[in-house]
Amino acid sequence: MKQDRIIYHIDVNSAFLSWEAVYRTQVKKDAVDLREIPSIIGGDEKQRHGIVLAKSIPAKRFGVRTGEPIRDALAKCPELVVCPPCYPLYDRCSKAMRREFEVYSPTIEKYSVDECFIDMTETMRLFGDPVETAYELKDKIKSKLGFTVNIGVAPNKLLAKMASDFEKPDRVHTLFYEEIPKKMWPLPVENLFFVGRATRKKLYNLGIFTIGQLAQFDLELLKLHVGNKYGIMIHNYANGIDDSRVEEEPPINKGYGNSTTISHDVSDWTEGKKIILSLVENVAARLRQDRVKTNCICLELKTSGFHTYSHQKTLKGATDITNDIYQAAAELFEEMWQEEPLRLIGVRATGITEDGYQFGLFDYQEKEKLQNMDKAIDAIRSKFGQDAVKRASFLKGDIEHMTGGISKKKQEENEGGIDF
Repeated sequence: MKQDRIIYHIDVNSAFLSWEAVYRTQVKKDAVDLREIPSIIGGDEKQRHGIVLAKSIPAKRFGVRTGEPIRDALAKCPELVVCPPCYPLYDRCSKAMRREFEVYSPTIEKYSVDECFIDMTETMRLFGDPVETAYELKDKIKSKLGFTVNIGVAPNKLLAKMASDFEKPDRVHTLFYEEIPKKMWPLPVENLFFVGRATRKKLYNLGIFTIGQLAQFDLELLKLHVGNKYGIMIHNYANGIDDSRVEEEPPINKGYGNSTTISHDVSDWTEGKKIILSLVENVAARLRQDRVKTNCICLELKTSGFHTYSHQKTLKGATDITNDIYQAAAELFEEMWQEEPLRLIGVRATGITEDGYQFGLFDYQEKEKLQNMDKAIDAIRSKFGQDAVKRASFLKGDIEHMTGGISKKKQEENEGGIDF
């Protein structure tokens, strides 16, 4: 494969805790550096259920893990220093870091608040060796801004991200094509981007335990077990193949979608799927209201550490049936979620069309029943309000049965679901 691109992936080491430490030592002139003692950044006890958002290396030595309840972390390390998160501070630090990147290239993609991709292909001739330049940038951030980063240097985004996840902190790693067999293939298959819990189990059942085994596995057999499009994607990833561009601005979303920021970190499969169903209820109703259908469903997840990733699934035929859309979104959730605590979930319907249904010979009656049920529910909600009909699964708990759009909470408190 031709190495005609140079891509950097920059990842701040323990971002929230590092940024808090820099603020306290350089601005508030505190004597204690949080990075040098057992410490964590923890969510609000009432709203975020006391989740560990970031930890110091000394805290890690006590077994403290990101995403676990603060009470569990304190049980492991009673002298642990707990600091509440300050998101405006993190945003300022992220923007300051981006300004340093702009000196090196105008093509920058913000992947999350503490991660960026930089396309250095066109500007590399101005700076020389890409690895030496990465060290220069890393050291500049450390000396000027006071925190450390890892930089992955590679010919595409996938390999750059994989490289930046190698040994931490304050490191530069390369992952060029010729380095894949030695550096990437021996890693556990679940370390590959987009291989989640459900897929890991399927791959283990096939005798695939490392990325290298996945790369060399028969593609046709793989597709039979995990699906055509997804099978091709992870097989390509295992072989280091990724043609995606570094996007300077987020692509325009064309379709019907909603996301919701949850008042607590979601770490449970059942709760996650329940939130997805509540989002789908809203999206599907809007499709039917506008008399259009969708051919493709996209699921977006954002972790408590503000890492965002998404994946999409092409449907067998255009639909506006709630159950069809939910099944597709739930399958995506099973495939992609890696059990990190989630703070945001989003569902989007794209490939919008006015075409009619394309029911199969053997599922026509079942689809017609679901279609008629949706129409009846829409009619009742239109006449008596959206709360007139609810699924039984929403009768208990604090999850609204139709999340997103202008929800009741947003109407009452100017908060809630976020259109995207």
